[in-house]
Amino acid sequence: MRLRWRRRSAPELDHELIWLAVSVASLAAATAWLALALPWPKCAFLSVTGLPCVTCGATRTAIACVHGDFFTALRWNPLVFVALCGLVAFNLYAVIVLVGRLPRLRTVNWSAGEKNMARIAVVGLLALNWIYLLAHRGRF
Repeated sequence: MRLRWRRRSAPELDHELIWLAVSVASLAAATAWLALALPWPKCAFLSVTGLPCVTCGATRTAIACVHGDFFTALRWNPLVFVALCGLVAFNLYAVIVLVGRLPRLRTVNWSAGEKNMARIAVVGLLALNWIYLLAHRGRF
């Protein structure tokens, strides 16, 4: 795998614009949901099994992040906290690239082994996060 800076070609999807728009739309929808005092989302997995799912605590993590309480956000769901930090970093990158009309960062030439290692890493992180949530399930 290699990282490469290159300009977007005409037929290529504009991933930065698409995912920035999805992120901003999701934030607007969540803000409207909370402003309208609609009921909090309930975890179906937790309701059925009594065990937290991999994303249990994600809403509370996001709200704690918005309030600047990063330690509490990390304690609610570490993987969601890291994902939200990554999302903020990506959104900043996307705004800079889009406003400046700069070359885009792309990964190229993934080998089969690198793809498998990435899949194993994602599954491993999900498993570790779930183990953490199971160990702290009294909070849910």
